[in-house]
Amino acid sequence: MLRTSATTTLLRSSLTRAFCGPSTLFVSHRAASTHAISKPTLANIEKRWESLPLQEQAELWMALRDRMKENWADLTLHEKRAAYWIAFGPHGPRAVPPPDENKKVFFYTLAALGVSFALFAGIRAFAGPAPHTMTKEWQEASNEYLKGQKADPFTGISSEGYSGKGMVQSPPKSN
Repeated sequence: MLRTSATTTLLRSSLTRAFCGPSTLFVSHRAASTHAISKPTLANIEKRWESLPLQEQAELWMALRDRMKENWADLTLHEKRAAYWIAFGPHGPRAVPPPDENKKVFFYTLAALGVSFALFAGIRAFAGPAPHTMTKEWQEASNEYLKGQKADPFTGISSEGYSGKGMVQSPPKSN
């Protein structure tokens, strides 16, 4: 016999009815979510949610989820409020940031900038002299060399009518 999901379901339901009776099947399926969750469990859930252990949070959410699978008219007002607050309340990723968070970010950013400036100034203070190729005279000599080599003849230093600075970028050498 070919077993498909339909034949398996028919076989299971007939076996269950044969051993348990037709009313037991219906009751055992709905027993987990037919009664309301107690008011003390849901009371003040907005203030208690963050302090509840994760296991209790999960159990409460699963119980509410099972209750919401049934007719919503059967839900109590406390269950509806708790389900809405757990699903959309300001906790977890939607939590409101602490009131002084912007101030902390601003001051930590200033501190990081201060440290980086001090590090830059310290490295700059203990660095050696600039290389001899970073003088205006050397760079003008590089311009003449490039013109002699006809470097970049279309738009650069060797082109007709070039009016740029070429390689010159430093002040004259001071002795």
